[in-house]
Amino acid sequence: MAKLTNKVAVITGGSGAIGSTTAKLFLSEGAKVVLVDINKEALDKVASDLNSPNLSYIVADVTKAADVQKYVQHTVDTFGKIDVFFNNAGIEGVVKPIEEFPEEVFDKVMAVNVKGAWLGLKYVLPQMNDGGSIINASSVAGLSGTANVSAYVTSKHAVIGLTRTIALEAAPRKIRVNSVHPSPVDNRMMRSLEDGFAPGAAESAKQAFEATIPLKRYATNEDIANGVLFLASDDSKFITGMKLVIDGGMTMA
Repeated sequence: MAKLTNKVAVITGGSGAIGSTTAKLFLSEGAKVVLVDINKEALDKVASDLNSPNLSYIVADVTKAADVQKYVQHTVDTFGKIDVFFNNAGIEGVVKPIEEFPEEVFDKVMAVNVKGAWLGLKYVLPQMNDGGSIINASSVAGLSGTANVSAYVTSKHAVIGLTRTIALEAAPRKIRVNSVHPSPVDNRMMRSLEDGFAPGAAESAKQAFEATIPLKRYATNEDIANGVLFLASDDSKFITGMKLVIDGGMTMA
């Protein structure tokens, strides 16, 4: 039997590589899915590519309470309920030492990665079915420090605090709240960071990152989606407040 039969899932950051890959996997496992993103053109393309009657999408800014309430209501109006929430929207910011880091970029990263996640939890939880599952997107950057990406690292540490707090608040309703922590993933975000760490020599930055991973490669979008599916499904029904690290051994080394 499919792992998400009769489940309704909301995925923020839905037009990105991890969000869209997870949506594809969720659909194949029987879920109905609502994708949320600020980029309408990208959402249109993902929806066209996935081409499923069980998929809906809505343009929303996760940093604005009214937009978050709008995507929650859209999901309930379209599919009648919410069982799974992949709180995934996030941005990387820039690569700069703190004394050169633009304050407006710090504010934007924190707004999307922390306030956006917090607002999602605030407004999804009241509409979520008891026994549901929430997966918050953090990173290996939430488990250690990395120079020159202070905003991103700070934001991903904050997601752990949110996860632990809301896991306790949601436990009486048997709603599980966990975080997922990818290593570098082979997608657009890492292309941006590679170029930031080594302008004009992004491939050397990629090789340096891969050298820190015992399995000697980046994660794929599918690797992360499979981990999110585990946390979304009943396979993880006695796991809450925990960190699922999908990093090829990077944080162990």
